[in-house]
Amino acid sequence: MKRYNSLQEIRKDLSGGAITCRSLTEYYLRNIEAKAHLNAYVEVYAQEALATADIVDAKIKAGTAGKLAGMVVGLKDVLCHKDHGLQASSNILKGFISQFNGTAVERIINEDAIIIGRQSCDEFAMGSSNENSAFGPVRNDIDNSRVPGGSSGGSAVGVQADTCLVSLGSDTGGSVRQPAAFCDIIGFKPTYSRISRYGLIAYASSFDSIGIMARSIEDTALMLEVIAGYDDFDSTVSSKPVPKYSSELSFTGKAKICYLKEAVSSDAVAKEIREATQHRIDQLIQDGHTVEAVEFPLLDYILPTYYILTTAEASSNLSRFDGVKYGYRSSNATDLESMYKKTRSEGFGKEVKKRIMLGTFVLSAGFYDAYYTKAQKVRRLIREYTEKLLSEYDFMLLPTTTTTAFKIGDHTADPLAMYLADIFTVHANLAGIPAISIPNGKDAQGLAIGLQLMGKEFEEAKLLAFSNYLINQNDKKNL
Repeated sequence: MKRYNSLQEIRKDLSGGAITCRSLTEYYLRNIEAKAHLNAYVEVYAQEALATADIVDAKIKAGTAGKLAGMVVGLKDVLCHKDHGLQASSNILKGFISQFNGTAVERIINEDAIIIGRQSCDEFAMGSSNENSAFGPVRNDIDNSRVPGGSSGGSAVGVQADTCLVSLGSDTGGSVRQPAAFCDIIGFKPTYSRISRYGLIAYASSFDSIGIMARSIEDTALMLEVIAGYDDFDSTVSSKPVPKYSSELSFTGKAKICYLKEAVSSDAVAKEIREATQHRIDQLIQDGHTVEAVEFPLLDYILPTYYILTTAEASSNLSRFDGVKYGYRSSNATDLESMYKKTRSEGFGKEVKKRIMLGTFVLSAGFYDAYYTKAQKVRRLIREYTEKLLSEYDFMLLPTTTTTAFKIGDHTADPLAMYLADIFTVHANLAGIPAISIPNGKDAQGLAIGLQLMGKEFEEAKLLAFSNYLINQNDKKNL
């Protein structure tokens, strides 16, 4: 069976009788088996996926199939799927079975998506390389010695390696966009509150967004259309109407775009990424768009602000994993205090423990005002300055990452280098705005380069339409 790049292609062959949902699912299951060395999946729902495929085939014949009929989806191991395992790729949730469907998962099931399995991630979505998973590192399909990015690395590789059409991940500081850039696919994060977080294991609640990883803008838009919108179970979700994103993908007119000077001039950004970004800027100018360099005076404060606030929120959110209610409980405990200490010490991985400790520190009585309160004030300034820029420009353009995919183990001894992998992506989460990473060529080693676009709050339709325009323009130029 051929590789499909969009649901539209699949639907064409389904309607023509060339394939069925069952044969398509069997194809993806064979690919999962053939690509098992990539370690992208924690659990594969083979028989269940085939049974669902048969049901969807019958619905297609009867003319009652939902919007996502024919779409095979992978779920990051932080999304609740009723009666299925859920671990956040951590030993502390070993053996835990979800008691309900998260809202996003429920909505794709109702539209006849076929869920093929749950995919590995950095433990509790904390990481930029997918090396922190309790199940071991995930490997990039372009070069198996390299990381896929994180934390949604397994979900990115799932799409990259053709084991599913679309994956749902989570994005707290770039965890969908950064691995999408490393894996040469599309990674989309909506406006904060656009998608309900009910059923998403929390890392940092004021940053977390469910995100979409795909190979086409059309599939990204359709998935967003299905899962976005008001939800009684999430008090933070927006009640704004959900546009028909999938039918609003035509971009007309000329855009006004800004980009950060540092993104194309700083030595901290790999030379080939700078060149690819500059080439894209030159193309846009040649096509009649306005593209201007701007300064972002708060750039140096973005990363420290992000890590102070997210570790603080993580310290609070992860306090519930204590061995009392569910998940792992240490067998070495002798009393209540030792049960708490040993369960958390044995159950959590090194990176998670580090971030909990950092968060507890910045929330402590002696340092709360010096760190946490100050970081909240800086976050507000970052948001306000970003809104000011986007009131003057349609989009902000910059590379998704500073480097292409690095070797497994390269940054494990240097946490600062690991954290710097997110320097261009955390901005959108701090400001709460939508952002997308699209493929932007490859370097001399054949490693993928990503281009990131950020747009105004709740203007996902415009951002997706312009991204679709860029991809189509690039395809035309490569013909």
